Amino acid sequence: MSDAKIWSELPGQPEAVAQLALAVRHRDEGLHHAWLITGPPGSGRSNLAHIFAAALLCPDGGCSVCKSCTMAKAGSHPDITSLVTEKVQITIDEVRKMVADSQFGGSLGKFRVMIIEDADRMQERSSNVLLKALEEPPAGTVWLLCAPSEADMLPTIRSRVRRVGLKVPAVETVAALLEGEGIEPKLARQAAEESQSHIGMARRLANSSDARSRRRETLMIAASINSISAAMIAAERWLDVAKKDADALTQERDAEEKQAMMRSLGLGPEDTIPNNLRTDFKNLEEAQKRRATRSLRDGLDRILVDLLSLYRDVLSVQLAAATPLINRDLEKTIAEIANTTTPAQTISVIDSIAKTRHLIEANVRDLLALEGLAVAMRRKS
Repeated sequence: MSDAKIWSELPGQPEAVAQLALAVRHRDEGLHHAWLITGPPGSGRSNLAHIFAAALLCPDGGCSVCKSCTMAKAGSHPDITSLVTEKVQITIDEVRKMVADSQFGGSLGKFRVMIIEDADRMQERSSNVLLKALEEPPAGTVWLLCAPSEADMLPTIRSRVRRVGLKVPAVETVAALLEGEGIEPKLARQAAEESQSHIGMARRLANSSDARSRRRETLMIAASINSISAAMIAAERWLDVAKKDADALTQERDAEEKQAMMRSLGLGPEDTIPNNLRTDFKNLEEAQKRRATRSLRDGLDRILVDLLSLYRDVLSVQLAAATPLINRDLEKTIAEIANTTTPAQTISVIDSIAKTRHLIEANVRDLLALEGLAVAMRRKS
């Protein structure tokens, strides 16, 4: 059975690939019905879940070219159901629908694969609905849950899953991946470093000069805070950067979705929407608003992760650590901050960034949380 081809699409995770490839090879001898794939952002949790699903359904265990693999890659395989929420939380209705769909067996093969990305976004009530499905799974149904860590899932769910852990891929691995996609080597290396090996973010930085500019602006704002008034301005500018980043991700997609819906209903771009269809378009707009909220939240978190990388570099310089800088193009700015602050102050800023991430996750008003962080970063002239 040849399975090398499809597994090669997930770089830098040899242990996890070996574990799941072994399960695929022995699938006819009995396959565990539920798996939990964990790993830090950008490690490829969702990618691995979809690759595993494709390999399970492929007659050759992951050839990457047959009809089954082609449908799996295109997201159109009838035996793969994926829940990808764009809301802050996965709703109980979404989980109930997944559980109901899981009762049907595979239509083209032996297995029916149910994938929940960002399973950590389930509240306890939703998790308990899923738990019942995991306790009494239909024959041939395989659940693949993705989350940052095991601690993000209920203990009762953890006890019913086989665990697969991912690690942060090496910078060299991500850079090589980008080069294979046609990115110039120097830019590929820079994107891999600045994304801290987050594959999705590395692709975005490599392919978008606007994304690179917004990231640089974020860090230069932090370096300029030298008073309370500057801190207030910095917080507003960070929020504006996050909104621009979210808009860049959502506006084009929103327009494409509306056009696709109009085409499917036989409407042209200039046609008036009939009254009997207005509810459908209203539901689409509400879903897009929820996605915009999630995109803004994700954009704020990216800003905070980038700020962590800046102050990690500052601390490295202050401690004369023999570790390469993440933000090498800001070496002079990093040295200037390092020379005008102490390691204790830098550690305090790093702690403040971590606390701000928790505040935003807890739905503290975005601007208020960022203002508190900016004040903590203030350097006295």
